[in-house]
Amino acid sequence: MSGANQASTEAGAFAVATHGLSKRYGGQTALDGVDFRVPDGAVYVLVGANGAGKSTTFKVLMNLERADAGTAQVFGMDTARSGPLVRAQVGYVPEHQGHGYGWMTCGRLLQHAAAYYPAWDPAYAEHLGRALGLRPDRGAGTLSKGESRRLQLVLAMAHRPPLLLLDEPTDGLDPVVRRRALALLAEHLADTPTTVLVSTHHVNELESLADHVGVLREGRLVAQMARDQLQRTVRRYHAEVAPGWEPPPGLDAAGLRRSSAGREVRMTLIGEEREVAERLAAAGAQVREVTTLGLEDAALAFLPEEVQ
Repeated sequence: MSGANQASTEAGAFAVATHGLSKRYGGQTALDGVDFRVPDGAVYVLVGANGAGKSTTFKVLMNLERADAGTAQVFGMDTARSGPLVRAQVGYVPEHQGHGYGWMTCGRLLQHAAAYYPAWDPAYAEHLGRALGLRPDRGAGTLSKGESRRLQLVLAMAHRPPLLLLDEPTDGLDPVVRRRALALLAEHLADTPTTVLVSTHHVNELESLADHVGVLREGRLVAQMARDQLQRTVRRYHAEVAPGWEPPPGLDAAGLRRSSAGREVRMTLIGEEREVAERLAAAGAQVREVTTLGLEDAALAFLPEEVQ
């Protein structure tokens, strides 16, 4: 996977930027020198296995956790120094479901939240709740996992914040509501200037929305690039080879599959297509076909197969 760590977003204004962000919990490293760059107005999809550091990143950005080293900025504000100002600009859907106001009904909780956001749009909150099937009279503490997630989505979006931090936003939703939630997000992006940083295990759901991708692996950011660059530099190769053939050094083959006779291989490789094809040819492989991958398969190429 040569050059993966060098990939970065294009120069420009960043809604979210971290510099050398590191965080440990006892002997476990959650974040290890992470440098995020989320362009203003982007939909940035953060990919990684459980425990890769995705939720920790969100908590640091919300100043719910303090980094051990490095800095994090949201719209130029240091999250450690200006936590309340940062949170006022963010709609946050956390990984876990708790609200802290379980004794309130959903309707009362939405009214309570509205008092803290001058930009809260009551009509939009009602529209979101109706579209997601949220019942205002239900007690927030009695909601199922999916119902709680619907409430969190309304709380995050109803004040039309300039930044949405969505940590597994469709987790717990049934397929029908999942599609509806994603459609509402697409409508929101069309109507409201918004930057989105979203963590998900269902990358394919955001195929039509994502324009930047980051991949976290064991607390390290191993890839970060625009969607077009990702799909240009991560491709599947079908080649004819001699028995026992192995990829040349420096071309790590993700998803390597051999035919029963061992004379054909299919593998996902990272790098510019012309350079990769030349290196394969120099190693004795005859490239028969090169296929462009979908967003999910391209992103997962940066993770070991056992955690995909």
